[in-house]
Amino acid sequence: MTTHGVVDTPAFMPIGTQGTVKAVTPRELREMNAQIILGNTYHLFVRPGLDVIKHFGGLHNFISWDGPILTDSGGYQIFSLANLRKITEEGVEFQNHIDGARAFISPEIAMEIQAGLGGDIAMALDECVPYPCEYDYAAQSAELTTRWAKRCKAVTASLGDAHAAHSVAATKQLLFGIVQGATFGDLRKQSAQAIVDLDFDGYAIGGVSVGEPEEEMMRAVESTEPFLPRDKPRYAMGLGTPPQLLEMIARGMDMFDCVLPTRLARNGTAFAAAGTLNLKNAEFALDKNPIEENCTCQACREFSRGYIRHLIKAEEILGLRLITLHNLHFYLNLMSRARTEIESGTFDQFRKAFVAEYKTRDAITVE
Repeated sequence: MTTHGVVDTPAFMPIGTQGTVKAVTPRELREMNAQIILGNTYHLFVRPGLDVIKHFGGLHNFISWDGPILTDSGGYQIFSLANLRKITEEGVEFQNHIDGARAFISPEIAMEIQAGLGGDIAMALDECVPYPCEYDYAAQSAELTTRWAKRCKAVTASLGDAHAAHSVAATKQLLFGIVQGATFGDLRKQSAQAIVDLDFDGYAIGGVSVGEPEEEMMRAVESTEPFLPRDKPRYAMGLGTPPQLLEMIARGMDMFDCVLPTRLARNGTAFAAAGTLNLKNAEFALDKNPIEENCTCQACREFSRGYIRHLIKAEEILGLRLITLHNLHFYLNLMSRARTEIESGTFDQFRKAFVAEYKTRDAITVE
């Protein structure tokens, strides 16, 4: 339960990096039953800036979204600026990607920014290590993430009952801690135990889907899950393909976010139960079928594969919008179906059948 509503799990969170889920309006998100979206702290901090968002009364008002919002800490984006950043005990100094201006984010500042954004769920600042990663560095990084998590928790604790007032949107924020440890099982266990000891409102598994093989990613989750409380949300960050989501649900994960539905749509790729379809391919030029039979999204109700292919080849914006709407609907509907199957006690059979049928026609890289 959040200030702006209940989130049923397992849940997929469309990514609104810069205050918008790319090419989709809030009304369209509501119509496809999106329960929660993700806002990117780093990008919003850099542009338009916290003062602008505060002027509009917080992120919800600024983007006209009345549902729950999770704001990430910015750790992953800072991780991606490897050549432009310096990490110390105090925090991270970096050059932003827009104009190269120097900036600094500490655990305290990350909490202050997220409070100013007014999201429903804030994330503790962490250090995300690359793959591959040396054991000693992964261990030092996980310990740093724990020390930063303590500082993040201390900020919210010091605010106490005034925390909601500290946020311009008067939102009582939940705070999630992040488990690190790279691909090392013992480090994942140690990190999970240390983060859980701090008693957060929920727990995320970070540092996955950063280029490691899928089996390594699964092992990282399997090494962490036994040490996370069963009565609090578990968030697998940055995942993943449809089969990966179902496999993660089977391993006890509750929440997911991923750029694939919108990113691949912009390249003409659509998701379907049998795998991805590259609608740029000539085989679809005369295809009168919808992207997927029996899909109830706007694209499938009203348009053919052949027409959508034409739009993509002609570089018409409507083409990428239609595929985006379909892909997000596909992901959100998959989570709805998973919830139904879990309630009926048939999730395992559903998962196995879906994964067996699903075949990715084109290589997918999750970033």
